[in-house]
Amino acid sequence: YMHVDPSNHVLATTTFNTDVAPWVSGCVMPVVWKRMWGEGRVFYSSLGHVAKDFDVPEAQQIQKRGMHWASR
Repeated sequence: YMHVDPSNHVLATTTFNTDVAPWVSGCVMPVVWKRMWGEGRVFYSSLGHVAKDFDVPEAQQIQKRGMHWASR
């Protein structure tokens, strides 16, 4: 469903389950990952489509930790 670089370190995934697009049902998709890029650090998260998503403490925490890791 989505090409992902195998050198990414996946931190969180989601599993699709839908009748609307049955071809993606059961597909496990990385939603949070990190990697090194030369001397730099890359953190990616697709969490938080709306601000209310960050009312969930775990979603807020993974964003904070990821940004902290990338900034080191």
